[in-house]
Amino acid sequence: MLARADGLRNQRTPFVLATVVRARRPTSAKAGDRAIVLADGTIEGFVGGVCAETTVRAQGLALLGSGESTLLRITPTDDAVETAVSDSDGLVVVANPCLSGGTLDIFLEPVLPAALLHVHGDAPIAAALVDLARAAGYAVTTDGEVADDATGVVVAAHGRDEERVLVEALLAGVPYVALVASPKRGSAVVADLPVPAAQRARVKTPAGLDLGARTPMEVAVTILAELVAARAGKLPHLTTVPASGGGLLTMAAPVAPPAVAIDPICHMEVAAVPSSLHSEYDGTTYYFCAPGCRKRFEADPQRYVA
Repeated sequence: MLARADGLRNQRTPFVLATVVRARRPTSAKAGDRAIVLADGTIEGFVGGVCAETTVRAQGLALLGSGESTLLRITPTDDAVETAVSDSDGLVVVANPCLSGGTLDIFLEPVLPAALLHVHGDAPIAAALVDLARAAGYAVTTDGEVADDATGVVVAAHGRDEERVLVEALLAGVPYVALVASPKRGSAVVADLPVPAAQRARVKTPAGLDLGARTPMEVAVTILAELVAARAGKLPHLTTVPASGGGLLTMAAPVAPPAVAIDPICHMEVAAVPSSLHSEYDGTTYYFCAPGCRKRFEADPQRYVA
């Protein structure tokens, strides 16, 4: 699982790493068991039977939206739920009546890719920005095409291939697009870009906040500060893309959590994704925490449909 997690990180794929840290018998999972929850609800690995897996899927997908880690306790009854939740920070307790017995404590750690900044050019300001952004926790690319999930593109190339990169970034919907140039030259470059006016207006030139910077590193600081402010929603005129939220300014935008469905048999919350157990009836999809609930529903669906 750890090797698979490293591969997903390298592919910039968001996921949740679930690790069993405590298991009270009887449980099929043991401390140290691991699984990975992908953004589509797919679970790889093992952290318990299908009932526990359903809860891990629902809670894991919710965490991909917040970017926050938590300790998940899955219990077969709700006797101690209120006390546990109120007395323990960072603990989420879910009573799952479908469990065969025992209690599982599972640490859920969402792993979001680092925010990606593409810097085009080999000017001193570009080199300084690459070093500064990497030190701040950003992933940085300097060659090739602009990635679809890039957070920002900064062009500091002194006229070399500027138009191509700017247009590519704008058409890709990159939230922050900036050009390092004097006000006069920058305005002329942007005015000639073969994109609609609304797109051209998104290019920030000169790049960076006006802080009186003089050296390449100081200018790089102003550019990175502007990018941080734009991602935090402090400079809405620079982007049409929502702020990433959660205070995770060096992480990619969190994944929107899926809709939550209620199992019509046991009333458990279930992630409404294709990987969850489900059944179609009269044009509606119903989701279930375990095969037993689905079997009962399919035997007499009218009994459970409001």
